[in-house]
Amino acid sequence: MLLKTSLRSFLAHKGRMVLSLIAIVLSVAFVSGTLVFSNTATSTFDKLFASTAADIQVTQAPVKKDAQGQGQGPGQRPLTVPASAVQQVSTQPGVKSAKGEVSVVDATLVNPKTKKQVGPTGGAPTIVGSWTPGPRSPMTITSGAAPAGDKQVMIDADTAKKAKLGLGDPVRVINSLGTFDYTISGIATFTGTNPGAALAFLDVPTAQHDLLGETGVFTSISAFGDGSVSNDQLKSETVSALGSGFQVKTAAEQQADDSKGIGSFLDFMKYVMLGFAGVSLLVGGFLIINTFSMLVAQRTREIGLLRALGGSRGQVNGSVLLEALLLAVVGSTLGMLAGLGLAQLLIGLMKLVGMNISSSLEFTASVPIASYTVGIVITVLSALIPAFRASKVAPMAALRDHGTPNEGASNKVRVIIGLVLTLGGAALLVAGGTASKAGTGGSLLGLGVPLTLVGFVVLGPLLATGLIRLLGGVLPALFGPSGKLAQRNAMRNPRRTGATAAALMIGLALVTGAGVVTSSMVSSTDSQIEKQVGADYLAFANRTGLTPAMVDAAKHAPGIDHITEEKYLPATLTTPDGKTTESAVAAESSTFAGDFHFPVASGSPQDAIVGGGISVDETFAKDHNLKLGDKLSIDYGKGRTQSLPVAVITTKGSQIFDGHFYTGIDTVTRVVPADQQPVDRAFYGMAAAGADKGKAYQALQDALSDYPQVTVKDQEGLKQLFQQNVNVLLYLVYGLLGLAILVAVLGVVNTLALSVVERTREIGLLRAIGISRRQLRRMIRLESVVIAVFGAVLGTGLGLAWGVTTQRVLRNTGLDVLTIPTGTIIGVLIASAVVGLLAALLPAFRASRMNVLDAIATG
Repeated sequence: MLLKTSLRSFLAHKGRMVLSLIAIVLSVAFVSGTLVFSNTATSTFDKLFASTAADIQVTQAPVKKDAQGQGQGPGQRPLTVPASAVQQVSTQPGVKSAKGEVSVVDATLVNPKTKKQVGPTGGAPTIVGSWTPGPRSPMTITSGAAPAGDKQVMIDADTAKKAKLGLGDPVRVINSLGTFDYTISGIATFTGTNPGAALAFLDVPTAQHDLLGETGVFTSISAFGDGSVSNDQLKSETVSALGSGFQVKTAAEQQADDSKGIGSFLDFMKYVMLGFAGVSLLVGGFLIINTFSMLVAQRTREIGLLRALGGSRGQVNGSVLLEALLLAVVGSTLGMLAGLGLAQLLIGLMKLVGMNISSSLEFTASVPIASYTVGIVITVLSALIPAFRASKVAPMAALRDHGTPNEGASNKVRVIIGLVLTLGGAALLVAGGTASKAGTGGSLLGLGVPLTLVGFVVLGPLLATGLIRLLGGVLPALFGPSGKLAQRNAMRNPRRTGATAAALMIGLALVTGAGVVTSSMVSSTDSQIEKQVGADYLAFANRTGLTPAMVDAAKHAPGIDHITEEKYLPATLTTPDGKTTESAVAAESSTFAGDFHFPVASGSPQDAIVGGGISVDETFAKDHNLKLGDKLSIDYGKGRTQSLPVAVITTKGSQIFDGHFYTGIDTVTRVVPADQQPVDRAFYGMAAAGADKGKAYQALQDALSDYPQVTVKDQEGLKQLFQQNVNVLLYLVYGLLGLAILVAVLGVVNTLALSVVERTREIGLLRAIGISRRQLRRMIRLESVVIAVFGAVLGTGLGLAWGVTTQRVLRNTGLDVLTIPTGTIIGVLIASAVVGLLAALLPAFRASRMNVLDAIATG
């Protein structure tokens, strides 16, 4: 009986359920699509790594990490193993064959005809190495021949196609050792998946000379077993034979490392997509609550009759929840199928950036389990409150036109809970913003944000009554009876209005908060650049570093007074308290102290750069009880150590100096010969006195035009570069906002559509007493605009509180300038009104088309 009643009710109201169904479909699609894409990508690369990894691989033991946590920074000499080790490995029991390989990632491919970079400029690497095909080579020659001699190169087919290169065309390789020109002798094609990299191959002697600077060495050794012993045994015996200084990995360990590298990128995409799913679920929950609340209200007489005929509260409750379950199952099924399309779309996007992922989707058991779990749990939970209200409908409600449970007591409880949550969350935000330590403030902020969000949602009906009276106060004066009716309709059911506006509030709170933080980041960085950067120009090349030829070209550019070089040397620093820190020492030219204005807490920058000392930041000094003159022991590896006194302590809160250790290049050269130092990480240029800075900037760019991998910026360009990086985060938040608004619009449309049905008799009476169709449409549109603006005002206020608190928490870590994006906020409020207007178009049209007599006769 319960199932039959629920099915009949569900099918009777399926049109009203459609928009809620769309919200569920969107939410589940993001979850299932993300899982399918992630599974497919992971499987693709696992198969690639498994089919190409050698049974064991030998490399030199890793070096100390640099400031970014990477063992091999731009321009540093590649780690090598001697050719004699190949013979040692090949003679081990169980080894069928062994080969030495050369492979570097600090090179750039250039088309000398166009002077444009060949291959990816970001993300995937450019790999140049030796052509040493083996039993599991991922590539096969499909055109031309393998490289032979010091003037030939072979490139992969995808790179050749994108760069429009063919056999006989010139290709230039620029790395830390210099510039080398070759002619394409062959083109190789991936036998499986192209991970997105650009590959170039030289013969072994050329690769050793041009990429490593010496013969008789390799970057790795790959060995393949004959099947008589396990890979672990091969590893153990090889380690014993080679001794210390080498690192040996089995195929499984190589696969794990490779998967970890690609996994970090895939994880980022997965978390972004799940973030979209989370927002959609959260906002969709409000839509579902509203839908079932209004359906319950409209079916009061029906529910009352069920109760009068003997239906228990549990049966009524179960009937509503069963309808929600049916909705969830249908929505989850459609969402899961839509997720397959989303996964294909993501795979297509990856192919556009050169990462070829298998089109054969990996649909594992986790996909339907997650899809149905998410869809059903969220939908049923959202329907619990309306179901509870339905069970409270008294049997006598069947005798009344509008029988709803008495909500006076529940409203009081709601107000109390809402105030406690909101005030508690606000107190946590204030405490976080005034905390002296960023860690403490961040923890308080993390607690305050969800509390204030939930508090605002709970208080929504109370806030709706007051704010809509204020926001809609001008409507009667501007639009007459239509405006007055719109204001009263929006205030008639505060709970419904609050739930409808909450969906929009969440999205706008996110974008406003993120807008405050990102605007403050940009302003703070601009301020620090203006205060601390005295140099006119900056140049860097992320992968290759800056070779001596590049630096020399810059020094001879017209209008340039001097060039300040900067090198990063991985090192281990030992403080007087005996603690060690793995970081990088930034070695600078003597002019660095003039090109940058150190934020000095104590000491002299000149003593650090020129006087043989070193700089530390205030936090590091405090953590290790350092004062001026205390000695730091610095180990650059291979027995090269020196002891440097602390010459300057910089104040905390600088994005440029925090976490860095500055000294002079001449100081480092005392223990690390110049020919063993890495190439420059960056250099800074100063225009000559009286020179036109704009012309000098152009001259510097022209001087480096042969090196397309080099980025040259003036101070304004440096600010814009940082803003572009920040905008990546902002665009992500805007994407979340767009999704939230989409679901919120569905909510407004649904609320108005159901409200029109609920007020059918009322609308008929209004038409009967003379209101025109145009006035009726205007009334519904204005009601929608007021609700949307109400949600926007709440979201903006909440977002401002979150954003300002975040800036205050991070004020001592470089985010020292608070900037409110006024233009964005005004634009958001205007856009919200437009959203409300658009959302009302269909419900307003349907209301105006009602037959007056039929509407009045509705009971």
